Amino acid sequence: QVQVVESGGGLVQPGGSLRLSCAASKSIFSINTMGWYRQAPGKQRELVATIYSGGITSYADSVKGRFTISGDYARATVYLQMRSLKPEDTAEYYCKVQNRERAYWGQGTQVTVSS
Repeated sequence: QVQVVESGGGLVQPGGSLRLSCAASKSIFSINTMGWYRQAPGKQRELVATIYSGGITSYADSVKGRFTISGDYARATVYLQMRSLKPEDTAEYYCKVQNRERAYWGQGTQVTVSS
């Protein structure tokens, strides 16, 4: 059974930075996309950033210019560098690895931006 595990969350002051990591416990073949989502209390889960095979990336408007997604498809690892964090970035952050057969979700890592 493949597990996807996130790490790197925590408490940070506004304007600070965090780097989230996500790794699969076993190889995942034929990956189509890898991405990060977030869910704040009382809100729906939203897409934050995606990295496609070949390295093309896309971002939610709310994080453009502040967040950077990167990853290694061969190792099924994906990262999210977050800068200039704002209180509204507070949420549980989830990693998703999508291949031809299914989506693999992590359990989430909490990011709290507060002074």
